[in-house]
Amino acid sequence: MRKFLLLIFCLSLCGLTKAQDEKFKALFMYNFTKYIEYPASKQAGNFVIAVVGDSPIIAELQTIAERKTVGQQKIEVKRVAATDDLAKCHIVFVPEPKSADAANIAQKIAGKGVVLITDKPGLAKTVSGINYVSTAGKQSFEINQSHLKTQGVNVSSTLLTLGKTVE
Repeated sequence: MRKFLLLIFCLSLCGLTKAQDEKFKALFMYNFTKYIEYPASKQAGNFVIAVVGDSPIIAELQTIAERKTVGQQKIEVKRVAATDDLAKCHIVFVPEPKSADAANIAQKIAGKGVVLITDKPGLAKTVSGINYVSTAGKQSFEINQSHLKTQGVNVSSTLLTLGKTVE
């Protein structure tokens, strides 16, 4: 019985850590918007954040969307499939379980002013503009300025200094 309680306790701690990671990722994502300038065509209507598939980050983003805006734009969080029309979004987040779809999504949104954010090591070098990484238990991010430029978005030098720049 004692071992079982210890196991339950350990599993609950792991769950809290994962939940905290998702909260940090959602906060990072919201804060990225302060350092990215979107094309004029993307500065009207809702600010759309699409999450491919199911992910706990959706709930965290919805909490942020209830009380924050991006400039004058209301934040709209959508759960989408990789096959959906993603060109109307501002951010597309591809969680690690859906990372096999990242290259296909990158092709679909090429040049459309959409920031692709991923969650698997190495994807900032190949397809995404921003990629979450965890180093020594601390959440951080990689940023690929050339991928962001090809999307038609301008990135503040401040954001470039906050993350690890990759090419």
